[in-house]
Amino acid sequence: MSRSPIVGVLALQGDVREHLRALNACGADVRPVRRPADLDGLDGIVLPGGESTTIDKLSRIFELREPLITALQGGLPAYGSCAGMILLAKNVLDGTKDQQTFGALDITVRRNAFGRQVESFETDVDLDGIGGGPVHAVFIRAPWVETIDDGVEILGDVVPPGLDESKIIAVRHESVLATSFHPEVTDDLRIHRYFIELVREAH
Repeated sequence: MSRSPIVGVLALQGDVREHLRALNACGADVRPVRRPADLDGLDGIVLPGGESTTIDKLSRIFELREPLITALQGGLPAYGSCAGMILLAKNVLDGTKDQQTFGALDITVRRNAFGRQVESFETDVDLDGIGGGPVHAVFIRAPWVETIDDGVEILGDVVPPGLDESKIIAVRHESVLATSFHPEVTDDLRIHRYFIELVREAH
């Protein structure tokens, strides 16, 4: 792909502005996605951090849910951070009764696994495929990945405060990427650059 990739950010709720800024800084042409027509011509899409149940409900209200699922099933590259990871997962533990996802990653996640807002934390993590040293990761009411199925690659894990066992916090399957944490709230653009490379490779 010789031109700049066109990357949308699902703009129903959450860290939309932060992702648009980061993607723009990485050289992508960016577009907020609120309606089905906004999916037309996209090379990739980002599902932001925020409130997964709210984004799920709004996707149905704005009639965006089914077109987005169709696009993802058709191979549209996607990256989800925090709530975006939940929305990309096929299965969610500790979700609300009516919670639905877009099901693009064959993983099971645990919603709010790291605890409440007051238990948010930051730490440095090493991620496969991300050069330049550890990534400073911000976890805010974050999920973690409980299980993965064949084909899903684990990119990183972390031992949460108060636990002795590491938990999966970054995964990838082909051109679909997800992290438990919020790179969009830092000045580190490496994960967004990594995703843009996945987008370029997919096209």
